[in-house]
Parts: sequence; structure tokens; C-alpha cells
Amino acid sequence: METSLKLVIFNLDALQLALPLSVVNRVIHVVKVTPLPHAPEIVIGVINVHGRIIPVVNIRKRFRLPDREPHLHDQLMILQTSKMSVAIMVDAVGGVVERQDQEVIMADKILPHIEYVKGAIKLENNIIFIHDIDTFLSMEEEKMLCNALEV
Repeated sequence: METSLKLVIFNLDALQLALPLSVVNRVIHVVKVTPLPHAPEIVIGVINVHGRIIPVVNIRKRFRLPDREPHLHDQLMILQTSKMSVAIMVDAVGGVVERQDQEVIMADKILPHIEYVKGAIKLENNIIFIHDIDTFLSMEEEKMLCNALEV
């Protein structure tokens, strides 16, 4: 029996990425991000979503994209990692696509030891990398973030 994977496509500059739909809790319009003292450099700050304090992670740094000021049309994707909820700021969310498991090219087939990427799919004339949100923060960054959130 074939199984499929539902992916949420999003953009950072000209780069198109995807996350499994199963880790995406919601997508909201950009809101004010409050700086978080003692947080790792990768963390922009925190937002309040229905009384929950959620760290906002700068995904642009992981893909070596230049930082930029948020725009009114940017969106925040609220994600559930295996350990905590986090938000990432993206330029736009393109929708959901479904692919059969055999259509996914695993990361080790693309480039051994590639970080933050689970695999890739072909979408029209593009290659879309599937981001691995569970490996996004290093253990040290995660510990720093937890400590900063407790203060």
C-alpha cells in the first residue's frame, strides 16, 4: 500500500522549502516579536499566541540568507517540534501539496550529511527541499533557549 506525505510549501526570498503538514499548527500574519534576553542568536524573540509564549526562530540564518526587516505581508508558521512549539518567519506560504513517499528524494541521496533537510521533491520545474524542524536547533541552542524562557 502506497503512503503519501502532505507538505506545506513556503518561500524565503527565491528559495522554496517545505515542511510536513503534521508539524504545522497554524499560519498567522506577522506580529510584533518581543526580544528575548539570553536567547541564542538564532532566536529573534517571542510572540504570545493565545497566552502561550512561543519563540520565533530566524530560519533565514540556517539557509545563509541575508537578514531583513519584517514586512507586513510576511507570515509566521507556528510549528511543533518533538520538544517544543516554535515559530518561523517566512515571506509567504504557498499551500499544501501531496506526494507519494516514493516521489521524495531522501537527503542522503542528494548530499551526504546535509543539515536541516530531510529530502526533496520535484514541483513543476523546481526542486523543493523538505526542512527538518527537529534538527533546526542545536542541543546547545535548545538549552540556551529553554534557559532564556525560564527567566
